[in-house]
Amino acid sequence: MKRPTKSQYYVDIARAVAMRSTCLRRRFGAVIVKNDQIISTGYNGAPRQTTNCIDLGYCIRQERNIPAGQNYELCRAVHAEMNAVIHASRLDMAGADLYLVGIEVDTGELVSEVIPCLLCKRVIINAGVSRVVLPDGPGGFKYIDVDDWTIEERTSYRLQEPSDEG
Repeated sequence: MKRPTKSQYYVDIARAVAMRSTCLRRRFGAVIVKNDQIISTGYNGAPRQTTNCIDLGYCIRQERNIPAGQNYELCRAVHAEMNAVIHASRLDMAGADLYLVGIEVDTGELVSEVIPCLLCKRVIINAGVSRVVLPDGPGGFKYIDVDDWTIEERTSYRLQEPSDEG
C-alpha cells in the first residue's frame, strides 16, 4: 500500500469532516493546517442552536432550483471554510494552508472545480491563510495562493474616476 502524500492525507481528513455536514445538497469539509499540525476543522451547517436543513427535511435553495454559487443569503448554512476560521486563532492561521473538499449529497462524488465563494475568500484572506488546497481530478491537487485573491480584490473594486461629462 502506497503512503499518501501530505496533500492527500489532509484532503482525506477534510472529506471525513464533510461527512458531518447538515446540508441536503452538498457536504463541505475544511481543514486548516500549519507546520503539519491541524489547527481547525469546519463543515457546512446551520448556526449553533438553530435547526439544520437535514432536521427540517428541506432546503429552500433546492426547492427554488437555485443553481450552485448563487443566492447564498437564502442558505441556512455557515460555510465549512468560515466555520474552520471561526474555530481557530488568527495567530495560528497566519501562513497556514486550508484544505477544502465538497461532496455531492445525491451521488457521493467530489464536487468538481470547487472554489470558495466570494465571502469565504474574504474570510480566508483576513484569517491570514496563505494557500488553499483543493482536490483536482484523480489524485491531483489545485494549489491556490491566497495573495492572488488579495490582488483580485484590489483590482476588482477600484472606484471609477468621475468624468468631466457629468
